[in-house]
Amino acid sequence: MADNAPCEVVLREGDAAPDFVLKDADGKDVRLSSFFGRSVVLYFYPRDRTAGCTIQAKSFRDEFDALAGHGALVVGVSLDSSESHCDFRDRHGLQFPLLADPDGRVHDLYDAWWTTLLGRNAMGVRRCTFVIDGSGIVRRVYKHVNPIGHAKQVLKDLEVLSAVAP
Repeated sequence: MADNAPCEVVLREGDAAPDFVLKDADGKDVRLSSFFGRSVVLYFYPRDRTAGCTIQAKSFRDEFDALAGHGALVVGVSLDSSESHCDFRDRHGLQFPLLADPDGRVHDLYDAWWTTLLGRNAMGVRRCTFVIDGSGIVRRVYKHVNPIGHAKQVLKDLEVLSAVAP
């Protein structure tokens, strides 16, 4: 975590999504609220170029058109640098923004951390996803994501959300 203190923010469905500005893979500032008006699939992942994270990113890449068909944009966030994101994006043909949060500030806002007590305290990035509607409201929270099949589950949930949207 940014300050190594426990996160006291627990984001729930129905809450306003905290706004933020982070650098993308090209080093440009990206503000979450600039995407409002359409749904955002905001996902947090541990590291570029690791097996699970690659599977997850490629799954979102493969479902990109279907997700966009429901008005959704995918945005990935990790602690990696913009340079690392640029290589990861280009290597795997990712069509969506990857944002760099090297100090963990946005991870704090979204409680994207886990801790374990296996003989000692250890912290790591929680693989989690938030579906945010066009008004900036969190509609789905996935706190313990398995990268295999997750993009398809998000797509199914977007289909349901689209069907019940006013």
